[in-house]
Amino acid sequence: MNRWKPLYVLGLAQFLMVLDASVMNVSISQLVSDFDTEVTAIQAVITLYTLVMAAFMITGGKLGDMFGRRRVFGLGLVVYGVGSALTAAAPTLWVLALGWSIIEGFGAALVLPALAALAAGTYRGRDRAIAYGVIGGLAGAGIAVGPLLGGWVTTYLTWRLVFAGEVVLVVVILLLMRWIEPQPVPEHRPRLDLGGVVLSVAGLALVVLAVLQSSSWGWLHPRNPPFTVFGYSPTVFVIALGMTLLVLFHAWEVRRAEPLVRFSLFGIPSLRSGLFMLFSQNVILLGLFFAIPLYLQVVHGLDAFQTGLRLLPVSVTMLVAAMSGPLLGRFASPRTVVRAGLLVLLAATLWLLGTIEPELNGLSFALSMALLGLGMGLLASQLGNVVQSSVGEADRSEVGGLQYTAQNLGSSLGTALIGAILIGALASAFTAALAKDPAVSEAVRQQAGIRIESGLNFVPADQVAAALAQTPIPPEEADAVVSAYRTAQLDGLKAGVLAAAGITLAGFPFTRRLPADRTGGGPAPSTRSSSPGE
Repeated sequence: MNRWKPLYVLGLAQFLMVLDASVMNVSISQLVSDFDTEVTAIQAVITLYTLVMAAFMITGGKLGDMFGRRRVFGLGLVVYGVGSALTAAAPTLWVLALGWSIIEGFGAALVLPALAALAAGTYRGRDRAIAYGVIGGLAGAGIAVGPLLGGWVTTYLTWRLVFAGEVVLVVVILLLMRWIEPQPVPEHRPRLDLGGVVLSVAGLALVVLAVLQSSSWGWLHPRNPPFTVFGYSPTVFVIALGMTLLVLFHAWEVRRAEPLVRFSLFGIPSLRSGLFMLFSQNVILLGLFFAIPLYLQVVHGLDAFQTGLRLLPVSVTMLVAAMSGPLLGRFASPRTVVRAGLLVLLAATLWLLGTIEPELNGLSFALSMALLGLGMGLLASQLGNVVQSSVGEADRSEVGGLQYTAQNLGSSLGTALIGAILIGALASAFTAALAKDPAVSEAVRQQAGIRIESGLNFVPADQVAAALAQTPIPPEEADAVVSAYRTAQLDGLKAGVLAAAGITLAGFPFTRRLPADRTGGGPAPSTRSSSPGE
């Protein structure tokens, strides 16, 4: 059993990394209230957290190569603990963003690539598949415990206690780190490519920022942007600037003797497919985990604990399916399991689409959530092992950085993209409903149009009714406006879920290069040399 001691440490760290993200998702309404802000502001904080991780994950992997994976793993935990402590005490939204989104995000960017490389370096063959199944399962456990624990603590105590508890958990992991053996480091310590860091961080940040703000800026016709470009919304132009910086990043890297990212790695088919599927998985998961709590909390008025209970089926089935990876590997190849997972995901999103109604059907919703978790778990059971097994030992930190960059970039874009689609569809549906309703006067339509143009928020319909009660609008007309808003909320949510279904469907062609044998594919030969020590 001693050989599994490192896995206890790594699994506990993986559990910690996903715990607070799921807490944030079920605490959206309470955070809006505590910080006297709007849903879109909390959406921005959640997106910033995953964006910081995505932007610095490759850098974190490189630092693991430079200074030793175990050492960087420990340093990242310390940084993460400091961020958790600051988050627990945050007096304002800006301090919350600093502690959680930035400091914790950067700490996670150090921990996760090292974690992936340590797991791959410690275990071989079937043991490695078991290790990644357990780590994926514990990620599912974090998603399971987060909504339930976070929901209960948020409802009956305060969400701040979760982050205080994370500090304690960080200390426990640091005390257990002696169970992890020193890992090999290169004989020649690579340099950090600062130019590549700046270009990659700036490019990713601009793309995600523009997608996030698209619902308030508008895509082409400006709504309420800070500036315009030739009379158009800046959204497309900011995305184009971000993409240009990423192209420059590629051009910069291929000319470097010691690049931040060796783009030759993308020539490995199984690695390329595995990274894309990790990206897609997180776009879907985090996009839905932003939309579903809005449906439960804003539309149906459930508190954080009740929301956590409703999300429990997805977490439980994801945990079970993710930990079944080694067992599934006896009967099916990674390609087959991932394709089965996508089919289950597609069925789950379509089922979920049918449950978004004015009245919550508890049984149907729970079953769709359980199916969603099963699909996610099937993907999680395979993809981490596929990615790490596609390269040799010396490349593990770099590939760990790419692995978690793909995941967290997917998380950032999932929250931003699905959120933007949701808000955009809400505005369109609300405008259309008002235009068709003869009970709504032209004057009210014009006032609503001005409000929509300046940015529409996803708020409880009762809040809209209370605001209209303070105006001279007749009660019958106010009721018609509130009814239109309720319908538009459901239309917006359905648009977000439908987008997730479309992304799931689009993932099938990219499974073609996943390993078709039951071993998951062997590692590619490494071009690096390494020596023991740290």
